[in-house]
Amino acid sequence: MPRVNDIIPYYEMCQREGTSLQRGMNFHLHGKHSVILMSVRPNAPYADRVEEEGRVLIYEGHNENKTTDCKYPDLVDQPEFTKTGRPTENGKFKEAALAFKSSSQPPERVRVYEKIKDGIWSYNGVFHLEDAWTEQAEKRKVFKFKLTAVQGEEDDSQPVSYNPNPGRMIPTSVKREVWKRDGGKCAQCGSDQNLHFDHIIPWSRGGSSTNVENIQLLCAAHNLSKSDDIL
Repeated sequence: MPRVNDIIPYYEMCQREGTSLQRGMNFHLHGKHSVILMSVRPNAPYADRVEEEGRVLIYEGHNENKTTDCKYPDLVDQPEFTKTGRPTENGKFKEAALAFKSSSQPPERVRVYEKIKDGIWSYNGVFHLEDAWTEQAEKRKVFKFKLTAVQGEEDDSQPVSYNPNPGRMIPTSVKREVWKRDGGKCAQCGSDQNLHFDHIIPWSRGGSSTNVENIQLLCAAHNLSKSDDIL
């Protein structure tokens, strides 16, 4: 089961979520939780952003599908409803966010995966969907969704803490630089399997998530042995 900052192949993400993750927004999969795929890389298709040292994710909604009737989806308003009147993923996420904001239902739990580079994904953990709105982006309107990091992880039957885990999300720019520096391999043994972005000095002890020198790639075995040493 992946933990925050684990590197995870695409096929393992799909296996874990029990579906082919062909789209970036996946609302309430199997009636349990939602899944979003994010990217803040240069030239990413959507303007996702991370705020408050990883506590908050502002996620941009998704475009109309490209069809003969809509040849340029990035030039038209992002849709809330399909042509048959059913909510799109934008609409479903908006409805859930506003229901939480009005205190009519608990927050939607969302698992977040981040694209680091082609074929390389990182698990960013569980977030709560807390708000939704539209913004003007040049000549069209786009959806924005606010998600807040929470403690407590993967079993959907388990309660989670509403206290954010400060500094836990390592910025994409740092992840990309560390991946390049360490050659996509464990800094200790050179393995390219079961990798994890590791804080050399844990952030809970004052270690930085934004300093490349404090982040390394470790395989599962060396990450575990390091944890044992710290304890």
